[in-house]
Amino acid sequence: MNIHEYQGKTMLREFGVPVLEGVHCTSVEQALQAYDSLNSKVVAVKSQIHAGGRGKGTLYHPQTREEVMQGGVKIAFSREEVETYATNILGNILVTIQTGDEGKVVNNLYVESGCDIAHEYYLALLVDRDNKSVLIMASTEGGMDIEHVAEHTPDKIHKVVVDVNAGLLGFQKRDLGLSLGLSKMALRSFSRALSSMYEMFVSQDCAMVEINPLVRNSDDEIVALDAKISFDENAEFRHKNWAQLRDLSEEEDVETRAKETGLSYVKLDGNIGCLVNGAGLAMATMDVIKLYGGEPANFLDVGGGADEEQVKTAFSMIMEDPNVKGILVNIFGGIMRCDIIARGVIAATEALSLDVPLVVRLAGTNVEQGKEILAASDLNIHPANDLAEGAQKIVSLIGGDE
Repeated sequence: MNIHEYQGKTMLREFGVPVLEGVHCTSVEQALQAYDSLNSKVVAVKSQIHAGGRGKGTLYHPQTREEVMQGGVKIAFSREEVETYATNILGNILVTIQTGDEGKVVNNLYVESGCDIAHEYYLALLVDRDNKSVLIMASTEGGMDIEHVAEHTPDKIHKVVVDVNAGLLGFQKRDLGLSLGLSKMALRSFSRALSSMYEMFVSQDCAMVEINPLVRNSDDEIVALDAKISFDENAEFRHKNWAQLRDLSEEEDVETRAKETGLSYVKLDGNIGCLVNGAGLAMATMDVIKLYGGEPANFLDVGGGADEEQVKTAFSMIMEDPNVKGILVNIFGGIMRCDIIARGVIAATEALSLDVPLVVRLAGTNVEQGKEILAASDLNIHPANDLAEGAQKIVSLIGGDE
């Protein structure tokens, strides 16, 4: 689960991380009021979307797709410039390196006080699942081009692996600060800020905290000038306040509806729809599709106890994606019964007037009954005996192996 920068800044401030004063706005009028209240000669007018690369993004008109302005983060030196930038940002589509060509509509702004920057750094805290630890990465090459740094000069990115049982130790903070060339007051400020960020990361069940840039100002104080924060949704039961932080307009509508109906759906960029029971099997199914030259259009786990209605709902969600050219159903029946899946597949195919190739692989509980139900229908359903055969069939049927 992602949150906006302005929300992340509030969290950082609560944990003692230095941030600048700023105001969340949803209209041009509020942006002008924010400028007046901040009493700063220079302010940053920042688009708020759940994607990085805002500074180098491009804004387009939502109807005409005509270019409105370059850059989703602008520095304003006057009230008039704040008005211009806010007008050009709000309600328009921001396309960045992370949004894809469709971009995202900007409904929120953050107007923030200016800062006398001496140097920009990069800092991120991540869950390292392989080592069951927290990975901290930092670089002297902060700013908008960190992706370029990671690709071309990875030696400029310094890493610290933190044992969650021991916590972040003093020497780790010191060594990381020294690797960034910090000393004296700046090093002490960095250590304090990093301690606070680590405390927030662990206590709030974060999956990622990225500060780009983290800056050293003219007073040698370390300040978080940005905040990109995501949470581990597995811990949602511990954080009732997450519901207030969630911006549903930033999420795929179909993913939100899937969650409400007990399904797990994530939209992807491919053209083969997947309907699978079990997250691990769903991941394996996507891997095998790619192995045979196809591209999955979604991750969709119907879980172990789906009924016919949920299967129909799952199919309708898959078919909402105009990129889908074929569907692969891969069910291993344990708790899930194959005959229920078969009836759900037939009901969905008839109700939706399915006009794309459909390959079904069933295994497990009541598998023979499930196969008989599918065979008895007069629908154009292609059976498969195993996952490899199913993946090959659907890729071939949509012409993906040509």
